[in-house]
Amino acid sequence: MVTFTVEDHDGNRQNIEAPDDMGLSLMETLKAYEYPILATCGGMALCATCHVEVLEGDKELGNATDVELDQLENLPEYFPTSRLACQIRISPLLEGAVIKLRGEDN
Repeated sequence: MVTFTVEDHDGNRQNIEAPDDMGLSLMETLKAYEYPILATCGGMALCATCHVEVLEGDKELGNATDVELDQLENLPEYFPTSRLACQIRISPLLEGAVIKLRGEDN
């Protein structure tokens, strides 16, 4: 299990746990915890509605891919540590990270 913190649109933080042996994406995990993630494209990196900002732990996760950057650059606002939650796999690299929801909410 991996534990990381999620900050919602109102600034509230919650520690959540996710299994790191199922191949789940951060987007799928956030939806399972009932966070308001639209994920309109279903995790194909085509819509950027699962936009998150990695406040802590971004170095461990590495840089956004070109596919992610193509979507993020079309947003009205994105940050140097912005990522698409659908492109981040739950792994030990997320341990202790702080993720802020940035995408549109439902």
